[in-house]
Amino acid sequence: MQTVYWILIFIGTFIGMEGMAWATHKYVMHGFLWSLHEDHHHKQHGSWWEWNDFFFLFYALVSIVCFALWRYDIAWFGLPIGLGIFAYGATYFLVHDIFIHQRFKIFRNANNWYAKGIRRAHKMHHKHIGKFHGECFGMLFVPFKYFKK
Repeated sequence: MQTVYWILIFIGTFIGMEGMAWATHKYVMHGFLWSLHEDHHHKQHGSWWEWNDFFFLFYALVSIVCFALWRYDIAWFGLPIGLGIFAYGATYFLVHDIFIHQRFKIFRNANNWYAKGIRRAHKMHHKHIGKFHGECFGMLFVPFKYFKK
């Protein structure tokens, strides 16, 4: 039965991270830490790295703490939560950094309706290069208006 709980917690954490990513993006990245996120919207640098890349450290640290809580028998649910955060982070990197922003030149020919919708929605967000007025949404739950056939 514990395996069922672990699976449910993992799935719940993965889905919950979508809301967490949305809130972090809207209120932290486009809020008080805009100075770190700004270079993601303004490509006025010649580097492959961006200050924005440091945001992953926060969630990596939270995931590591969850693994440690499980490892040292402090919280049995630390493992599925840590794995859920890690899996979301890996998925986010794959979709956002690799698929959308093409930081690695793979998945360039994906042109199905979902791929086009994700790209279109993200392009609309980056259309607003300032701190305010940019639509924020997650990577899994994108508004249907961006999915046109």
